[in-house]
Amino acid sequence: VWVARHEGLDSDVAVKFMSDEVAGDKLIHFTQRGNETQVMTFPDEPFASYFSGNTVQICPVGALTAEPYRFKARPWDLEQQESTCTTCSVGCRTVVQSSRDEVLRYQGVDSDPVNHGWLCDRGRFSFESLSSEHRLTEPQVTTDAGLIGTNWSAGMAAVAGLVRQAVENAGPASIGLLGGARGTNEDAFAWAQLADAIGVTYRDAQLGDGLPAEILGLPRATIDQAASASTVILLGPDIKEELPVLYLRLRDASERGSTKLIELSANDTGVTRYAHRSIRHQPGLQAAAARELLDDAALRAQLESGDVVIVAGRPNLAESADATVAALRVLIDALPEATVLPALRRGNVVGALSVGLAPTDADHDGLATLNAAADGRLELLILLGADPLNDCPDHDLARRALAGARHVVAIDTFPTESAKLADVVLPAAGYAEKAGTTTNLEGRVTALAHKVTTAGTSRPDWMIAAELILTLDDVITSPTAIDDATTVDDVTAAIAANVAGFADVTTSAVTTQPDGVLAGAGAWGSLGSGIEAAGRNSYDHRLVVSRKLYDRAVGTAMSRSIAKLASHAAAHIHPLDLDALGAADGTDVKLIGETGTVIMPVTADASITRGVVWVPFNTVPASGGAHVESIIDAAAVVNDVKIEVL
Repeated sequence: VWVARHEGLDSDVAVKFMSDEVAGDKLIHFTQRGNETQVMTFPDEPFASYFSGNTVQICPVGALTAEPYRFKARPWDLEQQESTCTTCSVGCRTVVQSSRDEVLRYQGVDSDPVNHGWLCDRGRFSFESLSSEHRLTEPQVTTDAGLIGTNWSAGMAAVAGLVRQAVENAGPASIGLLGGARGTNEDAFAWAQLADAIGVTYRDAQLGDGLPAEILGLPRATIDQAASASTVILLGPDIKEELPVLYLRLRDASERGSTKLIELSANDTGVTRYAHRSIRHQPGLQAAAARELLDDAALRAQLESGDVVIVAGRPNLAESADATVAALRVLIDALPEATVLPALRRGNVVGALSVGLAPTDADHDGLATLNAAADGRLELLILLGADPLNDCPDHDLARRALAGARHVVAIDTFPTESAKLADVVLPAAGYAEKAGTTTNLEGRVTALAHKVTTAGTSRPDWMIAAELILTLDDVITSPTAIDDATTVDDVTAAIAANVAGFADVTTSAVTTQPDGVLAGAGAWGSLGSGIEAAGRNSYDHRLVVSRKLYDRAVGTAMSRSIAKLASHAAAHIHPLDLDALGAADGTDVKLIGETGTVIMPVTADASITRGVVWVPFNTVPASGGAHVESIIDAAAVVNDVKIEVL
């Protein structure tokens, strides 16, 4: 951005610079000559980049505007405040711009350690969801007529009553707490304090779609260190789809020749064309791929010649996290000096886990909580911005959990599919409607701006937890760290005083230091050894399910400009596998798993490994409402499916 604006690049050159050099999306070019030169898209090809908004922002003369902002306000009508994007866990720095108490635009801020001024389009344009007509604006309680609106006194009394009832009937072990990764550090800490005070053991900020929280205890790399390392090993998701600005940073490092990218994956990804080496593996066999990497003399010499960063995340929601843990264990045992950058996806998942919403052990994690609810062992399931019916890879488990829990409470910004099944729904303040802090994947804590008035009577999550602590004095027998908290700054101070590694994370520090404060790792248990899957048979296809940038996530679905970009359900297989099936591209096929069957179109995709079928997660369903999540068994190491042509 600085080069474009301050080194004399005119508007057309600056725009092409962003598209070609930064994003690697050669989707625009120059037409005409001399004074008639224009920047145009290629004939009959859309400008389909995940980073198109940066092209608008970088334009030095303001000739380009984005449709969601166009004609909404003049630049001089806007008020702005710096904040942090929480769409994913990269934590890009932004400015939130508003007019007449309505958010109208996000712009990237040039934070050198993180995003260099860039934003992905999902993060940039999701602001439209804040003013959605579907926002929750008042508490709701279930009656014989269904969920009906009520006031906060009645809503809070109902929640407190359900907590008391659960403790009296079956004890604190009958309460489960899921979510917290979409809120602030303060939100997560307050609910963790409430859970500690009551004795709640079932808790997790993840829903069976991440890696064990112990990954945060491994020697941590920063984004800058990854972008300057000699070698980066990518053992995780397609970062272009899930962590787009991290993709830009690593792509740039590779293109400059300073960093070699080594990719271990089941299929081609957005990074493949920039990788020094791509090692393909069947799902569940990442550990074998890691050993193959270490056994290659040339690659081993590369790894031992300089610093190594392992970007570790969940590559496949249709396999156990143990498969990735097994590969990570192979790598860190062989490369003890390597550092790890956790590629966990949700915006504040690292913060939520760090300040208290991590499970005490694997028997009380997100999947264990859902299983306890499904088995009827939970009197009360509390959802903190969590929608298990869309967030959990195992849809059948999520459905049974919501049906099996005796009561459900949802704190959310929208009436999600899961919230609609709750006994009590409390409206939570959304992004730009509350202050606080957030923690990105490298442990960097930055400030969030309270820029506009909350929707209706919605409240920050921390405030709801703090009030419940005061209300439940008959259930809570020991003091909490936020007993006297009346402002969000009080909660931030309580985090600094009580959470290991967060001593330097004060309100003053994060608001006066634009790049935030790096928190310490704290105290974590050791990472397990993981499990490697057995090889597949020759008749089935091994299932890979992973996210695309645009899906049915509520922030996308409620943002008019990007909702239409959500992926559609389809089974992608290698063209030779499609020929073997005797099916034409686009034909409906039946995917038959251990737990059920779904029907969706099949498409030939040369980027898919033979014997593998890839289906995007949480997509717009195919005809008949089929979701691939309905055939995923979260208890299995891997999921194999038969494909039948209809």
